[in-house]
Amino acid sequence: MAQATRNPVETLTLPIAGLDCADCARTIEEGVSRLPGVASARVALVAGTLTVEHDPTRVDRAQVVARVRELGYDIAQQDQTLIYRVAGMDCADCALKVESGVRALPDVSEVELSLATARLVVHGANPALGAAVEARVRELGYSLQAEGGEQRRARPPGGVLAFIRQNRGAWWAAAALPFLLMGFLFLLLGLPGWLRDGAFGAALVIAGIPVARAGLAALRVTRSLDINVLMSVAGIGAAVVGEWEEGAVALFLFAVGELLERYTMERTRHAIRALMDLAPEEAYRVVEGHEERVAVEALRTGDTVRLRPGERIPTDGTVLEGRSAVSQAAITGESLPVDKSPGDEVYAGTLNGEGLLLARVTRPAGESTLARIIQMVEEAQGRKAPAQRFVDRFARVYTPLVVGAAVLVALIPPFLLGMPFGDWFYRALTMLVIACPCALVLSTPVAIAAAIAAAARQGVLVKGGAHLEALGRVQALALDKTGTLTEGRPAVTAITAYDGRAADDVLRIAAAVERASTHPLAQAIVHEAHHRGLTPPAAQEVQSLTGRGMTATIDGTRFCVGNHTFLETCGRHPEEVCRQVAALEAQGQTVILVADEDRVWGTIALADRLRPQSQAAVAELRRAGVGRIVMLTGDNRPTAEAIARQAGVNDVRANLLPEQKVDAVEALLARHERVAMVGDGVNDAPALARATVGIAMGAIGSDAALETADIALMTDELERLPWTVRLGRRTRGTIAVNIAVALGLKAVFMGLALFGLATLWMAVFADVGASLLVTFNGMRLLWRRR
Repeated sequence: MAQATRNPVETLTLPIAGLDCADCARTIEEGVSRLPGVASARVALVAGTLTVEHDPTRVDRAQVVARVRELGYDIAQQDQTLIYRVAGMDCADCALKVESGVRALPDVSEVELSLATARLVVHGANPALGAAVEARVRELGYSLQAEGGEQRRARPPGGVLAFIRQNRGAWWAAAALPFLLMGFLFLLLGLPGWLRDGAFGAALVIAGIPVARAGLAALRVTRSLDINVLMSVAGIGAAVVGEWEEGAVALFLFAVGELLERYTMERTRHAIRALMDLAPEEAYRVVEGHEERVAVEALRTGDTVRLRPGERIPTDGTVLEGRSAVSQAAITGESLPVDKSPGDEVYAGTLNGEGLLLARVTRPAGESTLARIIQMVEEAQGRKAPAQRFVDRFARVYTPLVVGAAVLVALIPPFLLGMPFGDWFYRALTMLVIACPCALVLSTPVAIAAAIAAAARQGVLVKGGAHLEALGRVQALALDKTGTLTEGRPAVTAITAYDGRAADDVLRIAAAVERASTHPLAQAIVHEAHHRGLTPPAAQEVQSLTGRGMTATIDGTRFCVGNHTFLETCGRHPEEVCRQVAALEAQGQTVILVADEDRVWGTIALADRLRPQSQAAVAELRRAGVGRIVMLTGDNRPTAEAIARQAGVNDVRANLLPEQKVDAVEALLARHERVAMVGDGVNDAPALARATVGIAMGAIGSDAALETADIALMTDELERLPWTVRLGRRTRGTIAVNIAVALGLKAVFMGLALFGLATLWMAVFADVGASLLVTFNGMRLLWRRR
């Protein structure tokens, strides 16, 4: 029996122009969702994008775009930069002709042409700009070769006046303004009422045209009542009862408020999209000893690039030559530059210091760590937090209820109680305007998006609002030991020499024997000798006994370097050595003994050292409100307890296998509803997945950590953890305040409207004002530093 084939599902993401309120977003979601073949439509309000999952055999991009335009919105034209090499130019007149010809094309905002390099750079906003530029240059008699394709950059929206000039909605408001002013002038001069009402009526009609169009589209396609429908009804109702002045002022204020909201939202979006500007547009590629300037998109894996002092690094790579200090603050939030030398990794968007570096590209620009962070931040903005999902559901019920109440207010008092129809009808119209849930629905996404962007600036990648909100609620936190609380690698902590020998002599012999070993303990000993400036002597006849130690001959003397058990097979040693070894091991340290054929030269103690900031970070977590902190480790109990004491953690679970860490997290979840787990994102993956929020340490350069964790700390700086917990709590608090402001203002003005104390324009002012208040309050999270 043949299996039924599933229809393919594709994801389409479109930038939406004119998206300035939560009601608009809901209208688009519902309208696009009704298209045949669309599985889901999701609008990310702050990002200004529509994501559609659809069956391409039933609905295509053109149909989705047509539906968006039918609803009164449009696809945003994104700024793009096209870079070409022009062939055939041999004089300044040629360059001038090409430059002028391209500048005359529609939607071209800027043209730069260098005759010396024949490099043409075109800035514009038309998706089909590339084809138009190529056609125009060929028409002029020259040929083009694209260099690196197009690059999309985040550009600020400019000043308010520039924004108004670019926005069609502002044109209608501007056209209505003279008639509105004339109406007030006629009122002041005491001219006949029909003249005054005519001026106000013209202002009402002109300002109401775009509102009515959008409202009709929403009704026709989504069969829902959005703010445009409510304002249209309010405007028509004001005209019916003869309140031309009220209707005109209300619609004009609404148009101005919409523009102000749109401008504010664009500023918010730009602040978030500014991450894209961290990477430079061009790079210096080295080919056969010659340097050429190319677009970053032209770089391929394996290319060699020259990283000049003081410039941003174009893409991820490995240093081949040179030394420099690189500021990675843009990616990791680290305050101090990191020294880079041959073999070290560098990342796109970071800032090179004073040294000249030569690096090999390890990832193309589109797959760099920075590019993936930007993609994840944008995706995270579209993932709704629980509070946002609740508000969305509430708004769907709230608006019809208020509209129903307004209808009852308009009908019951006049027809059942004999009260004046005009008075109560006007009150109902005011309630309709107040019914718009824009401020309420906007209360959550702006705060979430701002917090996610603020975290990204501090080197913390949050995968979605749900994770940030959950982190803000955690009462218990589980910490892995190795690589999280500790540095994750052994280091020499103490050297004891016997029989009057110097500690450096003991270390020199141990390093000579262990030099050829790849064991972490051996490498730590060799590293310590190098750090102290010691030169180990040559060793012959080196032998390794796995799990015990090594032997070698140095200047004719046979030496043993290894653990206590191994030394007992090499020769006798005094009880004093045994007692000291036992005491050090009880403190969680590993002890290596150095001896010749006759006597013990000394002992070297090693341990995985506590990170310098771990103790302070644990204390800050407690101050941030995390009541219970537990350390989980597969290490032995003495070692675990020693590290826990130093870090200030009083709850230790030792000797745990990966599956036992999961059991420990589940036990915490049974007592505390929300538990965060912090680990390296790979070894602790099962426990990270089981926790309410999984947090990966040191995710920079780790694909697994970036992909699997809910939250990724890009560096090993543990102090980012309490900062992130506080950010989660502040975000929850901001959302709560926003919801309270939105609902509070609605309740106040609803009461005023019911008692006839609120006017139409006051209701519009309250609606727009509430939206702006919650937007500004949410944006404050963008600038959180502590």
